[in-house]
Amino acid sequence: MQHKYFFLFLFVLIISSKMVRAQQPVYPRVTGYFSIYNPLGTWNKDDFTSNFGDVYTIAFPFGMNILKSDRFGVSFEVSPAIRTENNISKVSSVTFHPGAMFRFRHGFTFIGRMAFETNGRFGVTPVFNQVVKKGKDASFFVSVPFPVRFGNNMPASVSTGVQLGVSF
Repeated sequence: MQHKYFFLFLFVLIISSKMVRAQQPVYPRVTGYFSIYNPLGTWNKDDFTSNFGDVYTIAFPFGMNILKSDRFGVSFEVSPAIRTENNISKVSSVTFHPGAMFRFRHGFTFIGRMAFETNGRFGVTPVFNQVVKKGKDASFFVSVPFPVRFGNNMPASVSTGVQLGVSF
């Protein structure tokens, strides 16, 4: 008679352990995102240039994250930028943006990215990212990147802007 209770206990233990495992995220995990980046301005040794003058630029970053754990992941981003000047709009550059993600509590993430632009510029982009609304299948986030760029016979520069996006 005791064997019946043993097998019942073993069955309940196996089922409950599978339920606990199903509730915890499985790593590695792949996520994606799409966003809109609106630069605010750029500083270099000569001056400050606003994005709201004679020239307007907007970018559409999208990418993939490979999450290694609750705390760390890697991110691969591609960001085409459209520049409008003298009523003519064109793709001015595409940035390839690999980086490391350091994830913290309450939806905050710091992303340290390398940057390689098709216009000949290169550098780094530290990004401060916050999930604003977490959903079942998608989340809304806000980021503040600080692109630092060099090269292409131009002075070094630092920019900032606002990035709004959806991760899934």
